[in-house]
This record gives sequence, structure tokens and C-alpha cells, in this order.
Amino acid sequence: MDRIRNARHFAPRLQRWLDELATNRSAAQGDGEQPGAPRLDLFAGGVTPAAPSSAASSVSAASPSAVPSPTVPSSFPVPAPATVNLLRPPVPLRRPDPVVTPVPGLDKRQTLVGEFVLEYTLRRSTRNSIGFMIDDDGLRITAPRRCTIADIENAIHAKRNWIMTKLDERRQRRAARLEKPPVEWKDGAKLPYLGGEITLRLYVAPRNRTEFNPATQELSMGLVSGATEQLVKERARNWYKQQAEGLFQQRLDLYAPRVGVQYSAFSLSSADTRWGSCTVQRAIRLNWKLLQFSLPLIDYVVAHELAHIHEMNHSPRFWAHVGRVYPQYEEAKQLLRRRSQELTPLWT
Repeated sequence: MDRIRNARHFAPRLQRWLDELATNRSAAQGDGEQPGAPRLDLFAGGVTPAAPSSAASSVSAASPSAVPSPTVPSSFPVPAPATVNLLRPPVPLRRPDPVVTPVPGLDKRQTLVGEFVLEYTLRRSTRNSIGFMIDDDGLRITAPRRCTIADIENAIHAKRNWIMTKLDERRQRRAARLEKPPVEWKDGAKLPYLGGEITLRLYVAPRNRTEFNPATQELSMGLVSGATEQLVKERARNWYKQQAEGLFQQRLDLYAPRVGVQYSAFSLSSADTRWGSCTVQRAIRLNWKLLQFSLPLIDYVVAHELAHIHEMNHSPRFWAHVGRVYPQYEEAKQLLRRRSQELTPLWT
């Protein structure tokens, strides 16, 4: 009962207090600023409290050490405090790192050989032995899946002299090729072909066409007006590839029965200095740039790759298969290396 009487006593007073509060809030909104509300000070770098009463303001201004803060013009659009973040600027986002997709089955590795750090590319396969290949990209090793890294590095150290010698020869050949001036693709240019030279003849024609005259050893190209040097190079490349495909097919069919093998497929390659390859599936690839060399050197490469169907290595048994159909293979191997250094680069 006492609680009920107290509630009845304070209810009218509470209602009057709420009415006065609503009246004061409406008056403050009408004046444009609520008394005691915080004011945004853009020059001070934060939100400052509203100015105190007039008496307090006059005392502060009279003090010699007081520095008045600049005020914001009433016409300046002040954003709501909830949307302003003056103390925590946005953090710049780092771009995601590019995704590098590794080549399946290839592993770049390094090992210390004497005083040199040797880099090599490792590929696992079903072969029974560790194979070494050196080209313009460096040393490539193909090893059985059962071999450990220790086994592979022991094989590298066992062949270190051969590896370092071949890498040095490869660097020298590459440097020699880069020093040679490229062919000038113009009328009368000389191009290497089957160990000799053919002459490039260019003339204006209503349409592009390419013809070779064996009697005069001239490769004639009819060019439409406005043809570029790049077009001439591409058409010469295509012609070389067409000739190489027919000739290589003929030589493979000639030597395969002599070597005693059958190849499953043949295709052209465009490697810089690797003249041929043979896979365990008996697929032969021959570099169309071999067409620049004489026919005996082409035959040596053909016999070499066909012999790999018997032996996927360069063991004495492999060279015995090559020697049965090409007895002068050692001289041909050295001559091919020398001719490849002497050639003027056609396509750079």
C-alpha cells in the first residue's frame, strides 16, 4: 500500500518534468544547435565540446596564453559524427600475389659442385636410369621415381666434368650465335639450304605467292604492295617447314628398317639448338632448321633418334645401333656442332 501511495504522489511531478524536457529539446532544435552538444572542429583534428557559458568565454579570451580555435562556418556541410573517422585512416590494401602455376613434373633444384652452384631441372619418369640433357636452358635431369635426391646428386658429381664441359660449350655457342649479324631480308639475300645457299627473290605481285626454282636455286616471293619484312620472314619460315616435313618423312622411312625399328609418330620442332628427340612412345621430333645443313648431317640426326627406340640413353650399345647404319657418326657429330656455330641466325 505504501508503494502505491508513493507512485500516485510522484506521477504528476514525473509528467511535468517530461513535458519540460520535450519543450527544451524543441527550442534547441529550432536554434540550430543543442546546448551542451559536442561540436565538430575540423581544424583541431577532432570533436571538441561546445563552448561554455559567456562568462567563462570572456575569461578564457582575456588570458594571454589562450589561443582561440577557428570555428567552422555555418554554411560548411558538416557530416554526422558517426560517419567521420579522423583518428583511424583507411588501411591501404596490398594487391594479391600473382599465382604461379608450376609445370607438372618439373622441379628446379640446386647443388654445390666444387666451387660452383649448379642449377638443374629435375623431371621424374618411368625410365630405369638417370638421364642428363644440356641445352640453352641449362642442365635437365630425368630420373626414375624411386631415386632419391642423394642418388641424383651423386650421379651429378660422378659426371661433373662432362656436365661442366658441356655447359661451357653451350654458353660459347650461344654467345657466338648472338655475335653474328642477322640476315637482311631483301631481294638477293642468301639463305642456307641443304648445305648450300639459295637466293631470295622479291617482286611485286597482285597476291602473295612463294615458288622455288631448283635449276636456279632461287626462292621467289610475290608480295602485294605494303608487305613488311616480317611477312617475308614468316613466309620463308613456312616454306622451310613444308620442305623439312616432306624430306624428314622420307629419310625416316628410309632409315627405320635399317635400324630395325618402327616409329609411332613424327612431328617438327622449333628448338634453338636441339636437333631431335625420341620419346618412350617411339615418337620422333626433328628440328625443321636442320634443313639448313647438308643431307648427310640430316641423315645422322635421323639415325640417331631412331636408335633411341632401342636405347633411351647414349651408352655403347646405343652408339653400336647408330654405327651399323651410319659408321661415320663421330665425324658427323663434330661437324654438326661446328656447322651450328657457323650459321648466320635467320630467325631471331
